[in-house]
Amino acid sequence: MIRITKFDGSLVILNPELIQTIEATPDTVITLTNGNQLVVKNSVEELVAAFMDYKRSIGSSHWEARKAS
Repeated sequence: MIRITKFDGSLVILNPELIQTIEATPDTVITLTNGNQLVVKNSVEELVAAFMDYKRSIGSSHWEARKAS
C-alpha cells in the first residue's frame, strides 16, 4: 500500500496494483484499473518512487532486476 494526498488534503492509502496510469496535467491524476480517477498533490516522481518501494517491500524480483540494470 502507498500513501497519497488527495487535492483536498485528505490522506488515502492506495493499493498500487490498481494504478493504470499516472499523468501530470499539470495536476497529478491517477487513473485506476476500474476507470476511477484521483487528483492528488503528490508528484508523478513521488508516486513512481512509492510504487517501486512497494514492489521492493513485497520482494518482487522483477523490480530488483530492473533496478540493477
